[in-house]
Amino acid sequence: MSVEAVRQYLKPFGLEDRVQEHEQPIDTVTHAAQVLACQERQILKSMTFLVREQPILIALAGDARVDNRKFKNCFQSRVKMIPFDQVETSIGHAPGGVTPFAVNSGVQVYLDESLRRFTTVYAAGGSLQSTIARSIPELEQATQAQGWVDVGKGWQLENSK
Repeated sequence: MSVEAVRQYLKPFGLEDRVQEHEQPIDTVTHAAQVLACQERQILKSMTFLVREQPILIALAGDARVDNRKFKNCFQSRVKMIPFDQVETSIGHAPGGVTPFAVNSGVQVYLDESLRRFTTVYAAGGSLQSTIARSIPELEQATQAQGWVDVGKGWQLENSK
């Protein structure tokens, strides 16, 4: 999909104007935080997995990593990432531009608890050169997520400081 597909997807929510295009590709959480002048942990990472051969997307904070045990407890399935070369056909966005908006039909989206501590998070916008700023309520609404999950680790350490 493209940035334009993401804009069209967000139009019914009145959020299409939030998609920003940048001159240079944004290829890491660190680089995204620099470009957007925010903290790395506010960058939303869209992680893609197969659960019983069905693609899912989990949105996590930039400082969170997937905890294998928590994932298995939540989904009753081992952690199996979608291979890099299959992400675009499975999810609808190419690696680097994966966003929880405008995903392929049948892809279930989940939001990780690591995101709840923020007022605003920044996600990819459908390409390496696009981003979207969202409040948590807007994120919940526009992703049409299946719900909140707790599969992240590492972020609690930062949260406790």
